[in-house]
Amino acid sequence: MSRLLAGAARLDAATPVSRDRAVDGLRALAILGVVLGHWLVTALVADGGTLRTDSPLRHLPSLAPVSWLFQTLAVFFLVGGQVATHGLASSRARGEGYGQWLRARLARLFAPVAALLGLWAVATAALLLTGADLTTVRTLVKLALSPLWFLLAFAALTAATPLLTRVNPLWPLAVVLHVDLVRFGLGGPSWLGWTNLAAGWLVPYTLGAAWSRGELERRRAGWILLGGGAVVTAALVAWAGYPASMVGVPGAAVSNLNPPTLAAVTFGVAQCGLALLLREPLRRVLRRPVAWAAVALVNLSAMTIFLWHQTALMATTAAALLAGRLPGLHTVPDHYGWVAERLLWLPVFTVALTVCWIAFRSREQRAGRTGCRPSRVVRVHRKARETEARAARHA
Repeated sequence: MSRLLAGAARLDAATPVSRDRAVDGLRALAILGVVLGHWLVTALVADGGTLRTDSPLRHLPSLAPVSWLFQTLAVFFLVGGQVATHGLASSRARGEGYGQWLRARLARLFAPVAALLGLWAVATAALLLTGADLTTVRTLVKLALSPLWFLLAFAALTAATPLLTRVNPLWPLAVVLHVDLVRFGLGGPSWLGWTNLAAGWLVPYTLGAAWSRGELERRRAGWILLGGGAVVTAALVAWAGYPASMVGVPGAAVSNLNPPTLAAVTFGVAQCGLALLLREPLRRVLRRPVAWAAVALVNLSAMTIFLWHQTALMATTAAALLAGRLPGLHTVPDHYGWVAERLLWLPVFTVALTVCWIAFRSREQRAGRTGCRPSRVVRVHRKARETEARAARHA
């Protein structure tokens, strides 16, 4: 314990005063929110020899507020826009070109993907060769690869950062509004909604760019975004027929997230406002060395955690089938007791994700070393961990 505290103290001392710890804190909260949200609302029901996807939100609509707490993708895009805009400006100041900056950003995003695709290619082939039910295989592969849509959207916005740094967030918001008017109000084609995959996430991304330019520093900006977004979202749910859940629900006629609807975007605006209001409290909390070390660790492995958390859920579910249908894991999530049972499985999912993290984190961290110039905080954190490991081996 003393070694860990000493390492946290060294990391804290090595962090430049100019570093905004709230940015790292918000990114960590966004990643952990998505992970916990998926673990709480994704059920793999064992039905004979088949695994199918279900959700407690389908059977218990009163649980919709859970999705409000854990659907935190807008915060991740907000932070992504802030970091990308600031990083591009810093890269240009160092005399680096756009291509060099973009390669560094994309390397960190996509380096861990190859391992995920490779493992699931082998797993899919093994399942098919052993005669696994096709519905089960489709369900598992779809869940495992579902995080990739996020990476593709995020990478596209990152590549377009030089064009987006001065875009007013109201423009993409207007696009989402008109797309939904055509889809839902005029009976337009459903495929038109996929326009919102770019326009919808462009709203928080451009808010992040505005943050980087110093345009959202006043608390008033956070309150306006939080209040305005919350009021509009409530009105859309109450009077315009949008679903209350901010994540997809199996069997629902309309999903707020797949593709993003106007309600999901205005909800994201409210989340961005709350995130901006949390900056100062986060800065105070993250002055504590242990809290800052934990946030730094999550940020070093953010993509690994994000990509492998669904695999951790499925590995636990599949392995536990050897013991039969277990409550909260293989049963239909149609009662509140299931929620309590699922909470008991969260530590098991965490252990499974930790195993994935140990096995695959090096790919992301190697990309951080070779794809881009790591910050002093990252270098010192790695050095501290290596020192602690050597000390433990010789203890």
